[in-house]
Parts: sequence; structure tokens; C-alpha cells
Amino acid sequence: MAQTIGIGMCGGIAAYKIADLVSKLKKHDFDVIVMMTEAAARFITPLTLQTLSGREVLTDLWTESREWKVQHVGVAEQLDLLVIAPATANFIAKMAHGLADDLLSTVVLANTAPVLVVPSMNTNMFENPAVQDNIQSLLRRGYHFMDPDSGLLACGVTGKGRLPEVDDILKHILALLKPRQDLAGRKILINAGSTCEDIDPVRFITNRSTGKMGYALARTAAARGAEVVLVSGPTHLEIPSGVEFISVRSARDMCAAMLQHQPGCDIIIGAAAVGDFRPATPAEQKIKKNEDGSGRITIDLAQNPDILKELGKKKEPGCIMIGFAAETENVLENALAKLAAKNLDLIVANDVSMEGAGFACDTNICTLISSRTDIRPMPLISKDDVAEAILNRAAELLL
Repeated sequence: MAQTIGIGMCGGIAAYKIADLVSKLKKHDFDVIVMMTEAAARFITPLTLQTLSGREVLTDLWTESREWKVQHVGVAEQLDLLVIAPATANFIAKMAHGLADDLLSTVVLANTAPVLVVPSMNTNMFENPAVQDNIQSLLRRGYHFMDPDSGLLACGVTGKGRLPEVDDILKHILALLKPRQDLAGRKILINAGSTCEDIDPVRFITNRSTGKMGYALARTAAARGAEVVLVSGPTHLEIPSGVEFISVRSARDMCAAMLQHQPGCDIIIGAAAVGDFRPATPAEQKIKKNEDGSGRITIDLAQNPDILKELGKKKEPGCIMIGFAAETENVLENALAKLAAKNLDLIVANDVSMEGAGFACDTNICTLISSRTDIRPMPLISKDDVAEAILNRAAELLL
């Protein structure tokens, strides 16, 4: 049965390019439902999109439908993916704030399928803090975004804001709906989450990691056909389907599990935020406070094993090892130092002091570094999209 893609078109000069996208989607055997805002219909006629999609183009919230009892709900329930392209600043704001004053915006609210947003607008509009805040809000809710291309815009300005090439949009759609199986037959070992080091039976040392990045990597790798072993510290996340899951608590437990499963791995990814130190001698009983508030304790800390460094010592020929560098200063220099010291093939560097990056976020701003001459910065995107980018690079390095 053909998958159904909803194309939500907003009023921008790039609207004419969507005709080519619809045509190519039909050639890939997708069922396409086109929805246009009133402004979009001023740039290209619904008849053009109707001819290419083979279906009636939806433009009016109040038009009675023979196919659906309640049109916007019926359309939303039928979709496997909703693509908003071109996405204007106005419509991005509507989505971010839950407004529903036309057909397309009501479909967005009723929709439960993944959403891909493809912005296209003037550079100053795209970079306006209000627009960026709205984009971040949608990213946090799990929306997928494509970054606009740079070049000469219709307004005569040269900068960021062009609609990405239609073939690139098509590739992104195919990746979301038909994940590649390029990692089939590959074994991937991933660690995720934080570690916990006990101070006494009721207290422990940990960090702010939620495990979202590691779980996104495991979920994406499994979807691309890999045999995935996920070694996880404590999190509140749902275990990805199709993976071998190993629950651990401390850094030493995680290290032992990773070393046990290292043999035969094609890719090893250290996404966990492993605690560097642990109490050297945890108290056997709960440490009591002084009731007069005068109590002070000193905790002697011992260093935990560097898991990736230990794995790097036993690295097998052909295995690709990937680490993360969560930094607050000198990000590039520190990442390159870790890349060499831990015998890694790729390191994912990010400045966790930046808004939208780091712990407890659904987004990240990363740079993929494989050497001093191969440095690939990425924009603010969802952690699922970061996972795709990391695995794409890993697949390249395996060749």
C-alpha cells in the first residue's frame, strides 16, 4: 500500500518549485495530498498541483468533503508524513503557537505523523530572533527541519533563505519514510545516558545527561538495519525497539559491559556522559547531618576509567570509533585532542553552553571532526537528525 505524504504549501516565491517535488514523489509511488494556503495560491494555481498529484488540492477549511466526514481530521489521519514547503515565517509562527485559522494550520494540529519543515524566506527574516525561537520550539517538539540554502534570493539579497534543491528535499523525505538499510549486517555498540556513583545508600553523584542523543543513535541505527547493542545508564526514555539493551549504573559497570561487547563491532559510539570521578569509599550507611547545621563532610574522589580510551586500546582493524566532546570553551582544540588521545575516527563536538545544545535538549548544534582538515559544522537540528548525520559519516568511513 502506498504511503501518503501531505504537502503543505505556504505563500512564497519558491512555491513554484513544489510542483517538481510533487511530480517526483508521484514517480516514487507516493500518494500525495497537496494543501495550499490562500497566499500560496497566489504564486501557483491549485490546478497545476492537482494535475501533478492526481488528487484534488485542498485550500478551504469550509469546503464540504465527500471523502472525509471532517476534512482536516480525515486528511491528518491519512498521512504518513506532513511536509511544509515552502514554510514561511508566518506559518512557522502559527505552528509554534498552535494557531489554527485555515485548512493547513488545522491539519497541522490534528496531525500525528512526522513533520518536515522546509523554510524559505528573506535572510533577515530567517535570522530574526522571533523566527529562530519559533524554530527551536518546534524542534523541541520533534519536528524535522531542513536548513535553507544560501545564495541570491528573489528579493535581490544574497544570503541564507533559499528553498533547498528539490532533490535534497526528496532525499530527506525518503530518509524519513524509507530508511536506508546501509548498515544491515553491521554490529554497532552504543553507550548512552549518565552514570551514577554512590556516596552512601541513598545519595549519588551524577550529571545532567538524559540519554536522548544515544537513544536517537540506537533507534536510527536499528532502523537502518544494524545489529545494535545499547549500554545505558539510568534514564526515563523508552527503550528503542530492535536493540539489545543492557542497563548499567556506574562508570565501571558501563566500561565492563562495553569491553565485553566490543569484539566484532563495526562501529562503537560513546554518547554517554560518563562521570569522571566516584567516591573512593562509599559510606555503608546513610551519612547523617548535624541538627545544628554545623556539619561538614569531605568526599575523597577517585578517577573512573576512561571508557573510550580503554576501548581504543583494544580497537580491532576496520572498526570505526566515535566519541563526543561536550565542551564549554576551546571546543575545537579540546575535541581534536580527544580525537587523538582516544584513538577515535570521528568526534562530535558541541558547546554545551549554547542555547539548544547539550544536555536535556531535543536539539543539538554539533561539529563532526575526523581530522584537522575534515571539520563539518552542522546547524541547530533535532537529535534524530544529528544521529542520521553521524551515522552517514560513519558509513562513509567504513567504506
